[in-house]
Amino acid sequence: MDVMAEHQATVSPKVAQPYWAKHAYEVLVETAGRYNAVITDSELADEVQQRSGLHSTTQMRNWIGGLLADLAKVNHVRSEPPLTSLVVHKDDGRVGAGFDEALRLAGEQVSDDPDERENRAAAARLECYRHWGTDVPDDAVPTVHTRTRAPRERASSTRAVRPTRSPAPVERRGAVCPTCFMEMPVSGTCPNCD
Repeated sequence: MDVMAEHQATVSPKVAQPYWAKHAYEVLVETAGRYNAVITDSELADEVQQRSGLHSTTQMRNWIGGLLADLAKVNHVRSEPPLTSLVVHKDDGRVGAGFDEALRLAGEQVSDDPDERENRAAAARLECYRHWGTDVPDDAVPTVHTRTRAPRERASSTRAVRPTRSPAPVERRGAVCPTCFMEMPVSGTCPNCD
């Protein structure tokens, strides 16, 4: 625990940024250690403030992008996969500008197509899981986060049948089958695709 974490302080994001960056890196490495895990930008913001003991009254949306840009630079300098690919928006499960910064640093073109961006983020997440995780299946393929995939799948299905309520989101515990996108048992073999 940080020495600063023993005392809670309210500071500006500019003052806290170096401390938050250290803790954000740790949080994202922990996230990358769990196959198919992601973290929302608000969860990350809360966690870095809690771990550092440095809090800000400035709205998170005004400083989280700068924090993620700093992390993208750290990953780039260290030749690591972009941890910013693990940070998604709470409302739609999509990556944001922090991931775009990682693409720019890698010399890649930032796309205006949100689906292309999500596919690139999924590939980057798989790199993160392989770099920092231990439970990544050898045949793992990039998968778009479930919150992002659901609206796209719904949009492509027929509009004639509309459920009256959508089911409550279920927290996924096992790996996802790359063929049928169903949760697989811990054994790693998909019973639907055998």
